[in-house]
Amino acid sequence: MDKFIAHILVVDDDDGIRSLVKKYLNEKRYLVTTAINAEDASEKIKIIKFDLIILDIMMPGKSGLDFLNEYKKNINTPVILLTAKGEPNERIEGLEMGADDYLPKPFEPKELDLRIKNIIDKTKQTNIKRIIEFQNVKIDLNKQLILQSNYEYKINNTEKIILKEMINNPGKIFAREEIGKLIDLNKERSIDVIITRLRKKIEIDPKNPKFLQTIRGAGYVLWIE
Repeated sequence: MDKFIAHILVVDDDDGIRSLVKKYLNEKRYLVTTAINAEDASEKIKIIKFDLIILDIMMPGKSGLDFLNEYKKNINTPVILLTAKGEPNERIEGLEMGADDYLPKPFEPKELDLRIKNIIDKTKQTNIKRIIEFQNVKIDLNKQLILQSNYEYKINNTEKIILKEMINNPGKIFAREEIGKLIDLNKERSIDVIITRLRKKIEIDPKNPKFLQTIRGAGYVLWIE
């Protein structure tokens, strides 16, 4: 999935629309799975976790609204409805059921792309962890505090930026250059000093770190799982 921005399910009984949307979104680095109707979509969401669903309302058999009503209570996947022009009641009903946005047909692919980006960006912001606890440590980015055993440490904005990225990417090795770009600092020695300072706030034994470790020749990693 590193290659793709997100995995999207496109549900539409129109072969032309499915093909057009899939081709366009593939070019925009989205992985796209298609479904020809609500029943087909139901089977696919049972085995695949999608980042977003593009759902046509008007389909033979079970409608898009029927599908939304049945599944939105059990999944938190964002949904964009494709609606026919002149059907405001269906759009309103869909939004009331939990759809995140709608787009009337016919539509410009570029507009669909922008709506997808807006929803995915909001979803990413919502999913960002800001408070985390592991063993005897609690990191609270909202209050800019680290609680370790019976001690409380303040963290500054630079430390907060680094910790936010590491907390939300556990196990990822951050090269010094990457950390430097995050905090707009290009001096490796200064980055090492910041990491040493963070270790004193997180580790029981900063000289033998258990969580914020150095990967020789690669960078730093936060082990919290």
